[in-house]
Amino acid sequence: MITRMPLKTLTAAVLGAMAFNAQAADYEWTFQTSETSGEPQFEMKKAWADNVEQMSDGRISIEILPVNAVVQANQTLQAVQSGILQGHLTDPSYFTGQNPAFGMIGNLVGAWSDPYDFLDYMNNAGGEELYNELVEPYGLHLIGAAATGLESLPSTKPIRSIEDMQGLKLRAPEGMVYNIFEAAGATPVNLPGSEVYTGLEKGVIDAADYTVFATNQAQGLHEFAPYPLYPGFHSLPMVSVSLNKDIWDGLPDDLKAILETSVDQLAYEMVAELKTRDLEAVREARQNPDIEIIDLPAEERVKFRNIAKEEWASWAEKNEITAEFYDSVVGYLENHNLL
Repeated sequence: MITRMPLKTLTAAVLGAMAFNAQAADYEWTFQTSETSGEPQFEMKKAWADNVEQMSDGRISIEILPVNAVVQANQTLQAVQSGILQGHLTDPSYFTGQNPAFGMIGNLVGAWSDPYDFLDYMNNAGGEELYNELVEPYGLHLIGAAATGLESLPSTKPIRSIEDMQGLKLRAPEGMVYNIFEAAGATPVNLPGSEVYTGLEKGVIDAADYTVFATNQAQGLHEFAPYPLYPGFHSLPMVSVSLNKDIWDGLPDDLKAILETSVDQLAYEMVAELKTRDLEAVREARQNPDIEIIDLPAEERVKFRNIAKEEWASWAEKNEITAEFYDSVVGYLENHNLL
């Protein structure tokens, strides 16, 4: 004989189980990103959090928030240190004002032509260890480095040579990227990413160092900046996936391993997914007669890199860790025939 549970009792039992599951996490954290809600990178970071919860069997629960949800993009370092946030997934260049090494390690402009080379350097050639040497005194620990891909450069004017950058009002965040574009003859404008669209629309800027081609296309930037430079030649920012150091130090080893593995997975999936999106967006853009995609000639790329290399050497003199990073990364690039 089957005894059926009354509906009210069954509902109470289900709700009770749901409440238990909601409280089952041993660790509940909030991470802020540097993207607005709905951007592909933001959705990928939310998927990472879901993956961590699944891999940890529910022991870790992470809420992912968009840029400016709790603090401004350049304030998450202090917010994680103080415990307002438990972690962030962001470009370290935002913290250049705290230490120039953040701008240098976060985005060594002109260095990388392939994001997989960057990830290899960070994972296998000492990059992540150097970053933790930098960030741990600020109360954070780098779980792992990810990357988007080479950024395109949407422009309202055709840029076919470095000479064409002369006087160009170009959105660039503070730090090394700003200085290198200035050295190349542009007039950098420090705008937050959330103002790139209106900046191009209203003529506040002529071009923007912003993000990958597919995201620029999806956000409608090419309507006002119909001369995008692609493939990218300048910027490949790091995505720092970092946690409050006290929390990290208190985690059991198995959860540390889960977090590190999950970030490695995020890093390679993000590169592959954004590359696929870029190729699709490029095909779409090429069907629009109002958009001209410009591939900067090889000799002009060399000119830009030479300008960048001078700036790398200049930044190497700023402090001990920038010098250490310079020697490390230039050694890697030379040993792998990437210079």
